[in-house]
Amino acid sequence: MITEIILISFGGSLLCLDRVFIQAMISRPVVIAPLIGLFLNNVYAGLIIGALIELIWIDRLPIGTYVPPNDSVAAVVATSIALVAGPKGISASPELIALAVLLAIPCGIIAKYMDILIIKTNDSLSDKALQDAQENNIKAIERKNYLGLIKVYLFYVVFLLAAQAILISSVIWVYPKFNQTLLTALSFTYYFLPLLGIAVAINMLKLRNTVPIVCAVFLVVAMLLEFFHV
Repeated sequence: MITEIILISFGGSLLCLDRVFIQAMISRPVVIAPLIGLFLNNVYAGLIIGALIELIWIDRLPIGTYVPPNDSVAAVVATSIALVAGPKGISASPELIALAVLLAIPCGIIAKYMDILIIKTNDSLSDKALQDAQENNIKAIERKNYLGLIKVYLFYVVFLLAAQAILISSVIWVYPKFNQTLLTALSFTYYFLPLLGIAVAINMLKLRNTVPIVCAVFLVVAMLLEFFHV
């Protein structure tokens, strides 16, 4: 477990850097979660988790000075909890996936405020880079860019290490003690989360006749997943 947590922390942090560098959409939950799932031998669970988190914050766009919740970190943490804390060799249950998503959402919110703090601390680097530009010191500007990236990467590594160590250990200890009532509640939550995400998406689109179309698509996809998934 410890080895998996460390590898996920370093690899997941590298993928999360796509939020501030290159920006090839690799850091989107629907991409990063299946990649973590691939590493943990369960792409299907990663895809489900990524889709759920993608829908929940689909209307939170980084426009202007607004910093959205860090859905990339949340997706990595949720996938790690569901697949590392679960029984080995057994596909993650809907209840465990729901619990993992619920625990990961606060991590995304906390990471958002840490992102804001990093942005503020990078202001001094930006000011120094402007001075270097006036002096035509290209190498110094490059070093400051790399320093900013290293700072973000190290934050992600430390945050993911701490979040996984605490949450995975807690889930391994407490989840087997859940009674049938709590498991039923988590089961309902698992099927409610896509509906919540679709409601957020519909609210963002604000298009006429969207509700019946989206509901029909969701129903068809849900039936296909249940029919073909073993």
